[in-house]
Amino acid sequence: MSNMHTEVEFFLELARAQAVLARRFDSGLGGLGLTEFMILHALSQAEDERMRRVDLAEKVGLTPSGVTRLLAPMEKVGLVKKEANTEDARVSFVMLAPGGKRKLSEGMERAEVLAEDLLEMTGLKSFKDLIGPVHKLGLLRF
Repeated sequence: MSNMHTEVEFFLELARAQAVLARRFDSGLGGLGLTEFMILHALSQAEDERMRRVDLAEKVGLTPSGVTRLLAPMEKVGLVKKEANTEDARVSFVMLAPGGKRKLSEGMERAEVLAEDLLEMTGLKSFKDLIGPVHKLGLLRF
């Protein structure tokens, strides 16, 4: 199958790049995995630093059950905390805890260094032009 369509080859390379980046960030964020970093970052950007689990899952590209599995250990170590919804008992919020804010700050410093290294390796001047198209791919629904 040497006549692979360029479009298919692009998406395979994109998936491979995502796996490599995830491994690099997992090992370089000081004990914080990339997915946990993404969760903390999403919470830090949310109003009142809190979100419903389903909204958080959507924001980081996971299923609600996947986010729930990740949040349990994060809550145990003080990165996030639960908050009841006073208006609807069926809904709870996930909040960024003080420990999560500290860990995110540390992780952000390391992530910036990793991103600079990756930028240098690509020979690009900036990742800015890639953000828009990649963001659109993350918004696709299958």
